[in-house]
Parts: sequence; C-alpha cells; structure tokens
Amino acid sequence: MGLLFEIFADLFGQISANGYICTAKTVEQSDFVCIEHKTGTMKKIVLITGATSGIGLACARKFAENGDKLILTGRNEQRLAEIRKELTEKGTEVLTLAFDVRDRKQAEKSIANLPAEWQEIDVLVNNAGLALGLEPEYKGNPDDWETMIDTNIKGLLTMTRLIVPGMVSRNRGHIINVGSVAGDAAYAGGNVYCATKSAVKALTDGLRIDVSDTALRVTNLKPGLVETNFSNTRFHGDTDRAANVYKGIEPLTGDDIADVAVYAANAPAHVQIAEVLILATHQANGTVIVRK
Repeated sequence: MGLLFEIFADLFGQISANGYICTAKTVEQSDFVCIEHKTGTMKKIVLITGATSGIGLACARKFAENGDKLILTGRNEQRLAEIRKELTEKGTEVLTLAFDVRDRKQAEKSIANLPAEWQEIDVLVNNAGLALGLEPEYKGNPDDWETMIDTNIKGLLTMTRLIVPGMVSRNRGHIINVGSVAGDAAYAGGNVYCATKSAVKALTDGLRIDVSDTALRVTNLKPGLVETNFSNTRFHGDTDRAANVYKGIEPLTGDDIADVAVYAANAPAHVQIAEVLILATHQANGTVIVRK
C-alpha cells in the first residue's frame, strides 16, 4: 500500500510540476511512461466550417487558445492561409481545407483525403451560414433563397453526414451547430433565413435523439445580434445599411459566441449543453431590441 501511495503521489506531483501525465507500467514498477499533457485535458481535433471570418474565426482562435488542433474550412483559400500562419506562429497545429459546404462532392473529397493523424475529429462546429436580403417573402430573390438553403441547411447536413459516423464508431465526439435566435420565431423580412435556422434547430434536436445511445453530445448555439460581416453580406455589401443594424446597442461579438462553444465542448463528459440562447443585454428576443 505504501508503494502504491508513493506511485500516485509521484504521479500527481509530476502533473503539477511539469505538465506531463505519467503512468506506471505496473503497480509494482516505479518507472513511468510519460506523455505530454496540456491544461489537464487531451488535445482535441476541432473542425470548424466557415472559419475565415466572424463567429467561425473567433471559434478558431478560442479553440487554439484552448490547446486544440484545428481543421479550418472556408471558400477563401488565401484567407485560410493567413489564419493558418497566425495560429501556427502561436503554436497551434492547423490544417486548412478550401471548399464550399454547398459543394457536396468537394466536401466529400476533402474529408476523404484527410491525413491519417487528422481523421479522428472530436468536435465538429457547423458554423458556415449566412443571410441574404430582408425583403418581404413575396418580393424575395430566389437565388438568395437557394444560397441560404444550400449553405445553412444542406451544407450543415453534408458535414454532419461526413463527420458524425466516425464519431459514432469511436463513441466519442461533439457536434456544435451555430443556429440563431431567428430559429425561434420569424421576424419581418427574415422569412427564408428564419426558416433555415428553424431547420438547424430541428436538425440539431433530431441528431441529439439519434445519437442518444452513444457518448456523443449535440449542442445548438443561438446567437442574437452579433457584430460581424453578417449584415454586410445580408445587404450585398451595403456598408451603411449594415452599420445601421448595430446602432444604439452594444451587440455581441464573435468572441462571445466562441467562448460558449469552447465551454460546451469542455464540459464534463456526463454534461450535454443542448441549447444556448445568447443575446445582447438590450435584446429581449429576435424582434425586441432597445436602442439608446
């Protein structure tokens, strides 16, 4: 009993002293096998879609700070390279994949060709998404509708279908879908965008049911007003109109949402943070915002 106590005392001493986990080969042996360990948890492989800006980029930086390995996807290859350089200079292992989640064949090819050491993805952050237009439904642009549906719904489904089977087979993993307060109730001009985020909620809830016999966890993050390039995209580059969205209120930032994503991903294994609604202080829901 004395030897066993000494082994464990030595073990915990080494963890606190030098950041390594050390395990004895047998209870009787005093020599240890040591593996590098950081901040008390093993590094995860985190795949983030739409990682070149906004919430996706904030998630990349926050998961990097957490010590995780990152697979970053996006359409802009140059921007991906810039972000990879930024994060690798800070010690993060980063793999970038340039493709549009709307292109199922390209997504399939990219995931199928992952190097062996990157294949066991622990966290999938389905972030890629956008809003286009704010017209009444009967005046909407069908091309905008298709882009939103293909990105926000079908793109999310594509990535889920490609990544989650591996998680199920390993009985380990976490899917974090970035939904929206817009998925709870429609607002004026939101019609199709709100419908896509309502679909994200339904798909997230359905997936959580589907994997409830495994150790996988599924989370829906529902941001309110977040100041990113979201509104600039929605208004097709009309920066003045986009700026008006945030006037009179301090909106959320991408970092605010990323903080919640990292928290959810690092909750104890028995804790599943199923859904989080994140609003600015003076926003009550999707339609009530007090501007000062």
